[in-house]
Amino acid sequence: MSDEEAEPNATRRLPTLDKTPGEEDAATPPAEDTPSPDTAGHDRVRRFWSARRVPAALVALVLLAAAGLLLYDVAAVRADRPAMAWRRRLARELATRHLDNPWVLGAAAVVLVLGIWLFVLAVTPGLRQVLPMRPAAPDLRAGLDRAAAALVLRDRAMEVAGVQSVRMAVSRRKAKAHCVSHFRELDEVRADLDTSLGEGLRQLGLAHELRLTVDVRRPKKR
Repeated sequence: MSDEEAEPNATRRLPTLDKTPGEEDAATPPAEDTPSPDTAGHDRVRRFWSARRVPAALVALVLLAAAGLLLYDVAAVRADRPAMAWRRRLARELATRHLDNPWVLGAAAVVLVLGIWLFVLAVTPGLRQVLPMRPAAPDLRAGLDRAAAALVLRDRAMEVAGVQSVRMAVSRRKAKAHCVSHFRELDEVRADLDTSLGEGLRQLGLAHELRLTVDVRRPKKR
């Protein structure tokens, strides 16, 4: 008996289908069409919404006080008592003053400003100090305080050779570094800062990439 006849069927080599170069390129999607883990879900990350507790509490207190006072006055009138002086005066002023009166226009302007302020608070997310981060899990949301991000980037910039001091400012869309270098060429320091801070921004894991601006100067002469 030969070795080939003694080999079990389970260990026999299965036939394979070799692809031509053209077929392999057609079957494999381009690498640029596949989203990377860092950019997947990037556009779906939204800012954090503020609870607006202080404005909501102020509006609720004002409305509660006005409604309570008006209800008390109406109940007093129903009980055959005279209306409060402020309501009689308000009714008289509304009946006699024209719409082009300065007091009427001023009150209307104040109410308009308050209404616009409340509308802006209702439709804007707030919490401008919190930068949204890329989600690590479907049900997990994380944010980074702008002051903390600026501190991390400042410490990273101080590690660059030639940097004497750094003033870092981080906004919602920009990261600005104002550095003072006391030795080395400014172009070399700026290039190292661009590399170091760029890598630092990527490691922060922010959902929206910040535009980096680096300003390097010599210390002022005393």
